[in-house]
Amino acid sequence: MKVLSLMLIFLTVSGYSYVLQPRLTVAQVAELERDQSDMTSEQLGDVSLSVEEEEKAGELTEEGKTGGKKMGGGLTPETNSERRMAPDDETSQKSDQMDQLKQEKVEEEIQQKSVTCQPQQSFLVLFYCLKIFLLRVVQCSDKGVDKVPYGIPYNSRYILLMNNHIDVIQLDLLNEYVSMEFLVLSNNRLKDETIEGAFEGIPALKRLYLNTNLLISVPADLPMSLEELRLDNNHLIVMSEAAWARCPGLLILSLSNNSLGNGSECLPNAVLSPLSSLRTLNLDHNQLTSVPLGLPLSIKQLYLKGNLIEQFRGGAFNGRSELMVLDLSSNRLTNKGLLKDSLLNATHLESLNLEGNRLKQVPQHLPSSLKTLNLEGNLISSIKKMVFGTLKNLENLGLARNKIFKVAPGAFKTLPVLHQLDLCHNTLRQVPRQLPKALHSLALTHNKIQTVPRDAFCWGNQSYSLSGLVRVQLEHNLIDMGKLDAQAFRCLRGFQVVHFY
Repeated sequence: MKVLSLMLIFLTVSGYSYVLQPRLTVAQVAELERDQSDMTSEQLGDVSLSVEEEEKAGELTEEGKTGGKKMGGGLTPETNSERRMAPDDETSQKSDQMDQLKQEKVEEEIQQKSVTCQPQQSFLVLFYCLKIFLLRVVQCSDKGVDKVPYGIPYNSRYILLMNNHIDVIQLDLLNEYVSMEFLVLSNNRLKDETIEGAFEGIPALKRLYLNTNLLISVPADLPMSLEELRLDNNHLIVMSEAAWARCPGLLILSLSNNSLGNGSECLPNAVLSPLSSLRTLNLDHNQLTSVPLGLPLSIKQLYLKGNLIEQFRGGAFNGRSELMVLDLSSNRLTNKGLLKDSLLNATHLESLNLEGNRLKQVPQHLPSSLKTLNLEGNLISSIKKMVFGTLKNLENLGLARNKIFKVAPGAFKTLPVLHQLDLCHNTLRQVPRQLPKALHSLALTHNKIQTVPRDAFCWGNQSYSLSGLVRVQLEHNLIDMGKLDAQAFRCLRGFQVVHFY
C-alpha cells in the first residue's frame, strides 16, 4: 500500500497561523487518484473530519485512533494486512465488499464536508483548500479561483483568499460567518460594485485586508467590529466622513499607494474624525499636497512618506495629540512650508522623519519630546550654535546627504543625551568641536576632512573625555595618514573603533 505524506509548515504572523502546502504536479495528481483505491478507511476517515467533529476527534484515546473503535465519521477502520489474514476466501470477499461500501461513503462525506476551491474534484478536494480545524483557519490562497468558494465551514475564524482572481463577492454569502475575525482578500480583482453589501453582515470581523484590488472608494458597509483595515495599492481618489462612521473602533488604517488628494487638493477637513480610537494611519505614497487637518487626537503613528506635501499647517491636530511617530519623508517641504505651529500640540512626539525634503535650515520650534530626528537628504548648508537648544531628549540625529560645510563650535553641545550623530556625505573640512558627552557613534564618511587636530575630540579643558564615544567613522575623506597627529584621539579614553578606510 502506498502512503501519501504531506509536510505542513505552520507560520505565525501577527498572532495568526498560516499554512504553506506543497503544490501538486499533474503527475502527482494522477498518482493520488490511482492511490485512492489503496487507501484504507482509517486514512480517509482521518482526512475527512469535519469542523463539527474536531472536538470528538480530540477526545479519542490512542486505542480509539489505532484500534477498531469508531472514528469521527462513525467508521470502523481495518488495515489491508488485517484483510489478508481472513480465514477463507468467502470471508475475504465479504470484507472487500464492505470496505468498498465504506470507502464510497467516505468519499461522499469528503465531497460534502471538505472546503474546496475546485468542487469538481472528489477525493482531492483537501489538496486545493486546506482546513486547519483546531485553529479554524481556511487557507485558500494562490488557487486561481474567481469567486469565494462555497462550503467553507460557518464557524471559521480566519479565511485567507489572497492572490486569486476573485472579482465578485456573492451577495449575503459571508453573512453566515458569525465567528469570522480575519478575512484576507488581498491581490484580487475586486471593484466597488462587486463588493457592495458584502461585509455588513459579519458581526465579529476585526481584520479586513483588501489591498491590491481595483477599488476607487472606501467600502460603505464596513462592520462596526472592525479594528484593522488595509486598502493599500488600490485606486482610491476620495473618501467621505460617512464611510468611517460605521467603524468607530478602528485602530489601524492603511491607505498607502493610492491617489488620495489627486495631486491638487488635500483630504476634506476632519474626514477621519469619526475614527476616535485610531492608533495608526498610513497614507504613504498618495498625492496629498498638505498634511490633512482635523486628524483624530488618538493617532500615535502617522505615515505620509512619498506624497507631494509642500505645507504643514497648524491645525492638523485640534487639541493635545498622542502622536509619537511622524514620517514626512520624500515630500516637498521647505522651511517656509513647515509652519511654526505645525507641531505645537504634538507634545508626545518622539520620532520625526523629514528625510528627502527641501529644507535649507534645521527647522525651529520642534517638540522637546523628540528622541529621533532625521534630516538626511535635504539642502542644509550650515548648523548654527543654538539650533538644537530645546531638544534635551534627542538621542539620534541624522544629517547625512546635505550640503553642510560648516558647523558652529558647540552646536551639538546642547544635546545632553545624543547617542548617534550622522554627518556623512557632506562637505565638512574638519571634525565638529565640542561634541556631546553622551555620544556613542560619530559618522563623518564622504566629507572633505584633511586632518584631525589633537584637540578635535576635546571640549574646552583637556581633562574632559568623551568616554562614551566608541565608534568614529572617517572613511572617504582627504586625511593624510602620514601627517596625522599621534595625539588626535587622546580625549577618547573609551573608544574602540576608528575607521579611516
